[in-house]
Amino acid sequence: MFRTSMLLRSFTIAAILTVAQFCQATTLSISPRSGPPTSNFTASGSGFSSGETVDLTVGTTLLGKVTADNTGGFTKLLQVPHGAQPGSYAVKAHGESSGNSAHATFAVNTNWPSFKGGAAHAGFNPVENTINSSNARTLVSSWVGVMGDLVDFSSPAVVDGVAYIGSFDGNLYAFNANGCGGSECLPLWKGETGNDITSSPAVANGVVYIGSADHKLYAFAAKACGQESCSPLWTGQTGNGIIESSPVVAGGFVYIGSSDGKLYAFAANGCGKSACSPVWSATTGPQIFSSPAVTSGVVYIGATDGKLYAFNAQGCGQSTCQPIWTAKAGSSIMTSSPAIVNGVVYIGSFDRNLYAFNAQGCGHSTCSPLWQGATGQFNASSPSIANGVVYIGGGDDLLYAFDANGCGHSICQPLWRGEGVGEQAGMESSPAVANGVVYVGENNGMIEVFDAAGCGQSICLPLNQLMAQNEQIVSSSPAIVNGTVYFGSANESDPPIGRLYVFKLPGR
Repeated sequence: MFRTSMLLRSFTIAAILTVAQFCQATTLSISPRSGPPTSNFTASGSGFSSGETVDLTVGTTLLGKVTADNTGGFTKLLQVPHGAQPGSYAVKAHGESSGNSAHATFAVNTNWPSFKGGAAHAGFNPVENTINSSNARTLVSSWVGVMGDLVDFSSPAVVDGVAYIGSFDGNLYAFNANGCGGSECLPLWKGETGNDITSSPAVANGVVYIGSADHKLYAFAAKACGQESCSPLWTGQTGNGIIESSPVVAGGFVYIGSSDGKLYAFAANGCGKSACSPVWSATTGPQIFSSPAVTSGVVYIGATDGKLYAFNAQGCGQSTCQPIWTAKAGSSIMTSSPAIVNGVVYIGSFDRNLYAFNAQGCGHSTCSPLWQGATGQFNASSPSIANGVVYIGGGDDLLYAFDANGCGHSICQPLWRGEGVGEQAGMESSPAVANGVVYVGENNGMIEVFDAAGCGQSICLPLNQLMAQNEQIVSSSPAIVNGTVYFGSANESDPPIGRLYVFKLPGR
């Protein structure tokens, strides 16, 4: 009797397990759920038959195959195809023998999280794949975002479907990056500071940072607060100088320069209070309008004494730090900011030159340039580097393109120069490069669009000119994200005058 009951009990348990396994829901999850072309994501599934082959597809495109384990589960590392266009995609897991299937959504995007695209300020979006030198000629206005006042120098950051930009009215604005379905769009929300904003926002770990002329660094929740106007999570107090510098986030710190001649480093997650003091600071020349750049544990910044400064990005264990080394340009470094690529740091100077320095220094406290590139007038623009070419806008209305490796001499001439069509003015905007196209603002009311490879001549004309309306100042640096060009300016004839201009290919 005992053996019979035991057998019946075992049979019952086995039957329950079999039914449970048979009835188990088929699932598919993805992590992370968004990313650019060529990025990796992990697909995890359950509820398939033990040992069966599972196909992972997007539409008719096979991303990969995987064998389910003895529980019917699997984990597979997948890569977003290089040519995947921006948008949401349904990833399907299909069991070849069971026929079971499940879906999950992955969003392809090409975020631009801060001024010049990232901490090293290369100004290059390597994963943008929609606009190219052939179709850039057809870019047209898609919509505009309306703000309170002129956008001067502040440049858009575009992250996870939201475009952030600062205005001279003292507000940070956040727009739906896809627009509102109309030709003019209002912001999703705004964050108020105490004075003018010419600083560019930086977005990292759910926080958007921006500097203000009221001497403070502001940190807002990137997802906003559920109201039209949001208060900051915290503010960082600097000295008595206005802040035109743009923040950069790296290694747990947020760095920003001030016109009081200091570089400030704050804890990126704040201090647990509404007002935070810097973790450390460093004194440079008389004033800083340049924005810091960070790579390989070093933070670089230019100052109006004509020097490039290099500091240990983690500080020095003291409240005030000294530079690891400095390098002398020929004249004042104003709004030009350093860009670092392949162990070289590039920066422009008011003496009409682009300078290239060894990013590791020279073994001495003061370093000389590897080479310098001759431009026509002062450089307020910041250099950008892509595919072995460094681009910088000149005060003489020209875009300059140099070999990023120099020319074998101490002074180099440009490979080619880009000139706009029509009224000419200084190019104080910093170039942005994506998919073989270089974009730069000119203070003639336009973004000039050039073939990044040049034209085979010493002077090249633009592929296209993207126009602001009734405003000459286009000092904002463009962001190229998800097949879309964003930049700030104004429309003086239609108050409130501040504008975020957005251009796309026809039909997109």
